[in-house]
Amino acid sequence: MKISIGCDEIAVSMKEEIKKFLAEQTEVEIEEVIDLGVHSSEPVDYPDIAEKVALTIKNNEADRGILICGTGIGMALVANKVPGVRAAQVYDPYTAERSRKSNNAQIMTMGALTTGIETAKYLVSIWLKCDFAGGRSTRKVEKINAIDQKYHKD
Repeated sequence: MKISIGCDEIAVSMKEEIKKFLAEQTEVEIEEVIDLGVHSSEPVDYPDIAEKVALTIKNNEADRGILICGTGIGMALVANKVPGVRAAQVYDPYTAERSRKSNNAQIMTMGALTTGIETAKYLVSIWLKCDFAGGRSTRKVEKINAIDQKYHKD
């Protein structure tokens, strides 16, 4: 699995801890982690980073993405503007699981100001291990995709 990751200046330390966690975890085979920034505390506009990560999903350069800002809300809003991308703000074990199993989210977003690092690692672990469950959720995800296509003309 290839994972793209990005953050704003508020979340640099959390992003770096998540990258270490991804390199050390053994439950899911991770082929590559694509770090799309940022790497310092210099202010950045989070939409620029969210778009970069979302485009790696849209362009099949990554299988999943992780975005971190202060709350995770802004990153999710931006990533969901990119056609074909489903991003979900994850803040507890249930949202980590359901974002994958029910919504087939390719990107998870988290808040560095609202989520502790150990919790964030735990949520990433759950999210990576979950696959789309299909079943009744298939029809719903297909409807999400249809709405996406309706309003995003390439």
